[in-house]
Amino acid sequence: MYAPSHFDESRTAVLSDFVEQHPLAVLVAATANGIQANHLPLMLEPGDGGHGKLKGHVAKANSMWKDVPSGSEVLAIFQGPSQYISPNWYPSKPEHGRVVPTWNYAVVHARGTVTWNHDKSWLRALVESLTDRHERGHASPWHVSDAPEEFIQQMLAAIVGFEISITSMTGKWKLSQNRAPAERAGVVAALLTQPDAGSQEMAVLVEQAGKRNGG
Repeated sequence: MYAPSHFDESRTAVLSDFVEQHPLAVLVAATANGIQANHLPLMLEPGDGGHGKLKGHVAKANSMWKDVPSGSEVLAIFQGPSQYISPNWYPSKPEHGRVVPTWNYAVVHARGTVTWNHDKSWLRALVESLTDRHERGHASPWHVSDAPEEFIQQMLAAIVGFEISITSMTGKWKLSQNRAPAERAGVVAALLTQPDAGSQEMAVLVEQAGKRNGG
């Protein structure tokens, strides 16, 4: 991933929190039949002194677990908020006009080696952990045990689990850090006038990035 120094994000805590907040990843792998990509919710388990592991599962009907042997390198891409940035938002636009559109975004790339797992006990623990994590905060959280046991066993038989031992994790926070403070302020002000939640989230990220860079 191309990431100029002013857009680079390497703080482990920040990257881990990002994955927690944006768990749906694109899992990419090279196979004998070409590149394969799947969209999967993943769970990060931090490791002592390292990046930890990512855990998830695919449908048994998905050929990925056959096409990508255990020990193969894979890439998980986590996409956060993204937003078009208009040149009209820069105070310098009426001054000299030398501004162009761009796109702000935040992403994390996690590389590692995959290991597939068919053990039903392991799979059940994974599914319960994933479910509990995403149900928390609901008024009446759904639990795996709410469904009939026979049905759960059928569902477990239809999936294959995996974990990815992360070898590297890199982030790119393209949040107008390369613009002057006044330009960033213009971007934040314009984003805050937009009605969608994505624009509001991006405004916060741009403001935070500016503070980190001293502007």
